Amino acid sequence: MDYIKQLIERYPALSGIKEDIFKAGDILIEMYRTGGKLLAAGNGGSAADAEHIIGELMKSFVKKRRAPAEFIDTLHTITDSEKALYLGEYLAQGIPGIALTAHTALNTACINDIDGTIIYAQQVYGYGKAEDVFLGISTSGNSKNILYAMITAKAKKMKTIALTGGSGGAVKQYADIAIIVPETETYKIQELHLPIYHALCLMLEDYFF
Repeated sequence: MDYIKQLIERYPALSGIKEDIFKAGDILIEMYRTGGKLLAAGNGGSAADAEHIIGELMKSFVKKRRAPAEFIDTLHTITDSEKALYLGEYLAQGIPGIALTAHTALNTACINDIDGTIIYAQQVYGYGKAEDVFLGISTSGNSKNILYAMITAKAKKMKTIALTGGSGGAVKQYADIAIIVPETETYKIQELHLPIYHALCLMLEDYFF
């Protein structure tokens, strides 16, 4: 199903950035195909968006992503039937991803020891591999902690996607693809970010499952 086409039909204002959304989808497909994972981060409402995205990827979204039969068979060899049947019924195949916003102890340690601009770069440096993708969400495109994480991801040979608005800000020069929605007010930018990342998550689920 062409979820990006449906997205543009529902949100015509996004027609001018359709190709960027498609390209971002291609990067994410290649990430999963080569065994990579998504690292996502943002601030405030964009932090919630980063966690929302990972939530859609790491479990069933609109399709049932049953665990493979061989995994279910393995469950039956290591536990009783009741537990194996439960896990086999409810475990869903995930598209690996980490919301860098969620690590309270690590992030507050970085803030206390250094400052808040390093929190995501530190995690990208620690988690990131060349086959991974960093998704930085910043409505202005100028959030320093997203910018530093984007630069760190590039140094780790990772692909980078920026989800932003306005002029795209400073992060766009470090992004392989910058999805810049045609709005300038924060809440209006965020209102367009959600359907974009939903479409990307739906596209990934449809492609692989």
